[in-house]
Amino acid sequence: MNTVKLIIVVPCYNEEEVLKETTRQLSDILALMENEGKIKEGKIIYVDDGSKDTTWTLIEQLADVNPRVMGLKLAHNVGHQQALWAGLEWVADSRYDAAVSIDADLQDDINAIPQMVDYYNKGIDTIYGVRKERKTDTFFKKHTAQLFYKLMKTMGGDIIYNHADFRLMSKRALRALISYPERNLFLRGIVPMMGYPSAAVYYDRKERFAGESKYPFTKMLNFALDGITSFSVKPLRLITAAGLVFMLASIIAIIYALSAFTSGHVFPGWTSLLISVWFIGGAILTAIGIIGEYVGKIYKEVKRRPRYFIEKEVNL
Repeated sequence: MNTVKLIIVVPCYNEEEVLKETTRQLSDILALMENEGKIKEGKIIYVDDGSKDTTWTLIEQLADVNPRVMGLKLAHNVGHQQALWAGLEWVADSRYDAAVSIDADLQDDINAIPQMVDYYNKGIDTIYGVRKERKTDTFFKKHTAQLFYKLMKTMGGDIIYNHADFRLMSKRALRALISYPERNLFLRGIVPMMGYPSAAVYYDRKERFAGESKYPFTKMLNFALDGITSFSVKPLRLITAAGLVFMLASIIAIIYALSAFTSGHVFPGWTSLLISVWFIGGAILTAIGIIGEYVGKIYKEVKRRPRYFIEKEVNL
């Protein structure tokens, strides 16, 4: 008989419209795996990331009527990655053998979870849920996402193409994950770095059945910048390379200007001067911004502030 105790970690922020249906579907898939002998026990833990609606009240109500449901309420909104970390960190020190992380909107196909468990039972530590394609995305989101993955590869980031935060991790992988002390979390980059045996399960992503996305364009842009600056120093090297190019260009310009002056061919030059000043000025400000992003991350890291505080628990 299989002895695997599985828990599904679901970070939540203002998800009152989807929680009941999410709980029903996740409970059904866990019951199915128990009946098929894939797992011995299945639970769900919701991590409420400081929701402003009735999300936590619903979690408490669901926990009263459904023994599978557990909950953590964070004292303040700390962001999706930190909320997910809170759930995974709790699981790493618990009696459960493996954890599946998934968003509350269930756009990720829960029918992929039994396949993940099959891989886990074969000794695989990390199983990634990977989208087959991006049919449900808008034209803009589809192409910017593809650009992000390509850019991360170029910058040296070891991330899984078309994979978000839908994955199964073993107890060993979870304990390795929480040993990372960094506060600037980009789990899609950290997890592949650990190097444990991994596999991928492919699925079709569904439309969100209720509520609205918690990742507007500005959040996606900030998330992308976090990913790039957390896992690569190539932007800093590009600044160095650009500086060398500007120096070379300035030497050529100085030689040209001196030769023109000595030969008596003095040209007005205000247009070229204006263009060069604006161009170099913009390049300098961009470089300062990139350096500032890295300095800001160092600032956050050295303060070593707690990631989160737990305000309430239910059924733990």
